[in-house]
Amino acid sequence: MASIRGGVFTRADARACGYADVDIDSFLGSGRWRRIRRGTYAAQRSLMLVTDEVLHLRRTYRVLRASGPNVFASHQSAAALHALPVWGLDLTRVHVTAPDGRSGRLRGVHRHIRDPVGPGLQLWNTLRMVSPARAIAEVAATAPPMPAVVLADAALYTGIVDRRALKQAITLLDHGNKRALDVIEQLTGAASIAESRLRQILATAGLPAPSPHPPPDLDQPDPDDVAAEALWFPDERTVVEFEPRFPFYSEEIEPSTEDPPVFEGPHPVEHCWISWTDLDDPATVADRIRTTFSRAARRTGIRHFNQARVR
Repeated sequence: MASIRGGVFTRADARACGYADVDIDSFLGSGRWRRIRRGTYAAQRSLMLVTDEVLHLRRTYRVLRASGPNVFASHQSAAALHALPVWGLDLTRVHVTAPDGRSGRLRGVHRHIRDPVGPGLQLWNTLRMVSPARAIAEVAATAPPMPAVVLADAALYTGIVDRRALKQAITLLDHGNKRALDVIEQLTGAASIAESRLRQILATAGLPAPSPHPPPDLDQPDPDDVAAEALWFPDERTVVEFEPRFPFYSEEIEPSTEDPPVFEGPHPVEHCWISWTDLDDPATVADRIRTTFSRAARRTGIRHFNQARVR
């Protein structure tokens, strides 16, 4: 409960989670919990690192508590409440949707007017918010494409939405439908923010799509260790490794006791390393990967011709 509220909670929240008043007072007296303001507390460990996302969650929680029953968190604010990554999104204002009132940006709140507010509304732990599919559709219709694709990739990877639900939510938008559909068409199936950004750079630059299988690595007994941090291009005999930043949440799976399948196919002859900071310069990343492809072609003597070129 505290995590989706930016690390803060009330005495009533603590009681609802099973803490007696004597335990609450003991935690406050020992310093394990800190008093933020009257009636609002936070665990000591949550005060060590305060990010923009944590501050946004706290502001969203305060806005919802102070608003009427017809005000719902929406857009990136709802995405943050659903514990989805909000990398690259504007978190300076809390986004809410209501059936009436003054629209626009006012005092750190962006109020969207829509009457009726629904569909796709949820109530969880007294927090009013739109559904994950609707939140993603709203972000895709209003935010830059790259963070919107990352957000949708994360939701698909965690399994809280599917493509059908996303497309259905887009059809119910009151504006930006085409822009949101373009975002859905760019989904990469990545497992982390870094991988999603890298796959978008590859597609935008017109580079070949990587194999869905992990790259062969004879030095590692489990190829799954490489799959989350490398892309394999068998035709180009190249492995593109990247810094596995901000992996998406997934259920822990028991490791398989079966022997890994014997790899059959070409082995890589070139490797290309892409760091997290490199992803801020897509043109450089694309040129580096093209150069690696060319170097691998020279080493193997294999050349790929465009079959559609004019003779």
